[in-house]
Amino acid sequence: MKPVLIIRTGRAPDTISQRHGDFPRWFRLGLRLRETRLHVVDVEHGDSLPDPEDCAGAVITGSASMVTEKLPWSERTAGWIRNAMDSDLPMLGVCYGHQLMSHALGGRVDYLPGGREMGTLRIDLQPEATGDALGSTLPASFHAHATHEQSVLELPPGAVALARSARDPHHLVRYGRHAVSTQFHPEFSAGVMRAYIQRKRDALGREGHSPDALLADVVPTPHATRLLRGFVREHLMVPRALSAA
Repeated sequence: MKPVLIIRTGRAPDTISQRHGDFPRWFRLGLRLRETRLHVVDVEHGDSLPDPEDCAGAVITGSASMVTEKLPWSERTAGWIRNAMDSDLPMLGVCYGHQLMSHALGGRVDYLPGGREMGTLRIDLQPEATGDALGSTLPASFHAHATHEQSVLELPPGAVALARSARDPHHLVRYGRHAVSTQFHPEFSAGVMRAYIQRKRDALGREGHSPDALLADVVPTPHATRLLRGFVREHLMVPRALSAA
């Protein structure tokens, strides 16, 4: 059985991972796949990516790096994404992974006008989501956790925005039959979101945000979390027996 890749482009800060775990664990829990079905590839630290034909699918994680830095490992991964699209490989990019997918496929990534977007956001579906395999499973509005400074400012040719926040029109994007990405973090729990806000408390204050107000607004995000399971169901087609209980 081919593995599902977790393409690791970064890691949670130590103060968060020591209490909540790290990216691969969060995605494994959200995807509800057995650990034996997953293969973590740490591209940030030099791991080589397998041939897309040898994979069942790929999830590309978030990172503290910036896509606009065009770091060598990031650009190599962008090239792999282009090859994976040619193979029609199921892919889900999240935050940095979302931006990297758009960059790889011809979109434009840069800093979000108005600065950082952080906390539990209201996400609204666009009309284009109605007939989409994943978008059609979501309510018209739902909550999702986010923390980012850069965003997809221009979509690649042929890509379609399915959902937006008040400030970012590209929070859920469809690129092809089996390729989607989210700016928000479906793998975050409410506890993880609070930990990120606490960690950025000083920076948020300098930027004119109220960390206490952001903390008060953190709520569970079940619809965003279910998107991970929806990706497995709609795109990975993993047999039920190989899913986690």
